[in-house]
Amino acid sequence: MLDSAFDPGAYVDQMAIALNLPIATEHRLGVIDNFSRIAAIAQLVLEFPLPEDAVAAPIFQPFQP
Repeated sequence: MLDSAFDPGAYVDQMAIALNLPIATEHRLGVIDNFSRIAAIAQLVLEFPLPEDAVAAPIFQPFQP
């Protein structure tokens, strides 16, 4: 479930200020919509169960059969 504390509108506004990245008024709602989608996808990733013995690989090497 998406964290109810996350406010994509506030996040976009704060990050635009922090990055000194102006977002045109006509694009702001689209950027907010995209961050809402990103947050929903990220929540799925965060909820995926991992075994306790899982270790992050230092270098990604794609599987080659």
